[in-house]
This record gives sequence, C-alpha cells and structure tokens, in this order.
Amino acid sequence: MVQYLLPLRFIMLLASIGALLGAAIMFWLAGVKLNHGFEMLWESQSGPSGEITASVMGATDAFLFGIVLIIFAYAIAFGFVLQVEGEARERLPQWMHVQGTSELKHTLIEVIIVYIAVDFATDLAEGEGSLGWQTLVKPVSIVLIAAALRLMGVPHILRTKSTNGAP
Repeated sequence: MVQYLLPLRFIMLLASIGALLGAAIMFWLAGVKLNHGFEMLWESQSGPSGEITASVMGATDAFLFGIVLIIFAYAIAFGFVLQVEGEARERLPQWMHVQGTSELKHTLIEVIIVYIAVDFATDLAEGEGSLGWQTLVKPVSIVLIAAALRLMGVPHILRTKSTNGAP
C-alpha cells in the first residue's frame, strides 16, 4: 500500500513551484515600490521623506516575504519530496536541511514576527502627525506571537544547532 501512496508526495512539488512563483511576484512588487521611491526622490530632489521611507520599507517587506517563500519552496522540495543523500546533501546550504514540519512552523512564526515589525515601522514612517491607540495593535501582537512561540518550545533540531550540543 505504501509503495502506491509514496509517489503522491510529488504533488507537494506543486506547492513548492507555487511558492517560487509567489516569490517572483514579491520581488517584482518590491522593485515597483523601490522604483516609486526613486521617482519621488528624483521629481522633488529631496522628496517627502515619509513617503520615500514608506516605499523603501514596503519594498523591504516584499523582499523579505519573497526570500521566505524561496526558503519554504526549497525546504518543501528537498525536505519532503526529493531524496538527496551523501555528498550532494552535504553541499546543500544548512537552511535547506529540514527535519520536519515543526521546524517549518517555527520558521514561519518567526517570519510573521519580522513581517509585522517591518509593517509597523512602515506605518510609523507613513504616519502624518499623531498616531492613535490603534497603532499599538501591531506591537502588542508581536509580543503575543513571540510569547506563543516561546511557549511552543524550540524543536530538538534547532536546539542542538544553536547550542552546539551544550545543555
């Protein structure tokens, strides 16, 4: 039975290809946002600093998300679908060595925290005048998500990588 179901893992390559396409879209979006910032700077010679900063921060946000999509695409392909062994596996970068879905979940949550932080900084850069109490929603959500990540614990594989086997 397993011999018939095992080839179905190649369906996950569709998710990997979709993530790569999404990354390409995010890189395109980042380029458009950077171009918008350059145009504002070029037209006014100094430009409204808030709008230019918001364009750069938005581009940074899109670049980060594109990079994360690439990491997930390769992690899915080389962690769950394609069997790479021996010397070929050693040549793969460390971030492509996925030990399980728990590691991917932790990475995704960490990325969400960074994404919200950059989005908050973008909102501050765009803010004209005083900001309301609603501005605190994002920093509070960052703290709550980080606390939840801490409560989830660190997967065993990440613990051994970060402490080099020390208790």
